[in-house]
Amino acid sequence: MDPSQRLEALLASGKDSALLRFGLGAGYLKAGDAERAAAHLKSAVEQDPRYSAAWKLLGKALEALGEAPAAVAAWRNGIAAAEKNGDKQAAREMAVFIKRIERAAPPSAS
Repeated sequence: MDPSQRLEALLASGKDSALLRFGLGAGYLKAGDAERAAAHLKSAVEQDPRYSAAWKLLGKALEALGEAPAAVAAWRNGIAAAEKNGDKQAAREMAVFIKRIERAAPPSAS
């Protein structure tokens, strides 16, 4: 049984938590299933809005799905959570991800 299967079994048994959802999201993202990853990571941040690592991966999953505005929104929430937690490194990383997307976006018509 692969790690995601074990975590899915825990979830099916009623043991839901932000950490479990983060583990599932990370596993699915690593396996290339950004859609399933995003679903679990959304659940993780709903359960624990201060979980900056989950916000960071949620942004990555949304970016992989081609949802750049949603990814930026997730990272902005993640930066706020990271700053509340004193996690300056995570906040800096997410700020870099946002800048990268903003640089890649075509200029808006004015």
